[in-house]
Amino acid sequence: MNDNNLNTDEFYMARALVLAEQAAAENEVPVGAVVVKDGAVLAEGYNRSISDRDPTAHAEIIAMRQAAAAIGNYRLTDCDLYVSIEPCTMCVGAMIHARIRRVVFGAKEPRAGALTSQLQLMDSGHFNHAIEWRGGVLEQQCGDLISQFFRNKRGR
Repeated sequence: MNDNNLNTDEFYMARALVLAEQAAAENEVPVGAVVVKDGAVLAEGYNRSISDRDPTAHAEIIAMRQAAAAIGNYRLTDCDLYVSIEPCTMCVGAMIHARIRRVVFGAKEPRAGALTSQLQLMDSGHFNHAIEWRGGVLEQQCGDLISQFFRNKRGR
């Protein structure tokens, strides 16, 4: 991966982090996501499960729904998804169905992460689409945000 990709990944992850902060301000688990195509932001989202009373309203799902609407196709080929926390099984499954090209995440999700932490879904080899992925982009900032959110919830 060249330096441009590293800088680009950090740029879009910084935007996902701002969205995660917006989720936290609304008392949602602070996760933000950005869908990028051809170097431009196509869609954004942040967790809204509580606000929307919708268990599927994860940042990644919201961003992919908006991206699909923007291009008029549920297939998001040639799109990259940036998310502040490692995606869960539901979100990775949706990314596979959407044909996301690449997912970049910030901090690992030790309880439910489906790329490296708990499951390694992209390593199974039985899906009809493979997603390239990279973790650890702005990992400290992303991890600190979610850790602080839950510390505050527990009153510590």
